Amino acid sequence: MIYRSFIPREVLAQLDRLQRELQPTERSSSIRGATQGSFPPINIGSTATAVELYAFAPGIDPATLDVQIERGVLTLSGERKSDLPSADQKATVHIGERFSGRFRRVVTLPDDIDAGAVSARYRDGLLHVSVPRRVAEQPRKIEIL
Repeated sequence: MIYRSFIPREVLAQLDRLQRELQPTERSSSIRGATQGSFPPINIGSTATAVELYAFAPGIDPATLDVQIERGVLTLSGERKSDLPSADQKATVHIGERFSGRFRRVVTLPDDIDAGAVSARYRDGLLHVSVPRRVAEQPRKIEIL
């Protein structure tokens, strides 16, 4: 038996592309949980001394990345250029799953961070942002006289 679809494959591909384009690229995250499906994908971890953020952004020029921190909110933004043929080249793209365009990720950080000592480095497609925590006073026992 031959299977035939009632809907042409091109229509389904166009609907899938349209759905991806309509999904917002700016989603807010917090240290407790990130929204999936945003670009770049990020991992956030916390230690006693720092909050560590890893953004997976291969193929992006580090000069186009912008990392800012203000009032406990870390913002990562930038742009990935499209490597697809332009419309004037009269080429057909059959599948285009790689994200291109402007992006922005916003992460709310804990209250005990030291915004003045944040460091960021980009290597092999991985952006690592380290946000140290302020040194908290250690509890001590007070002797009663």
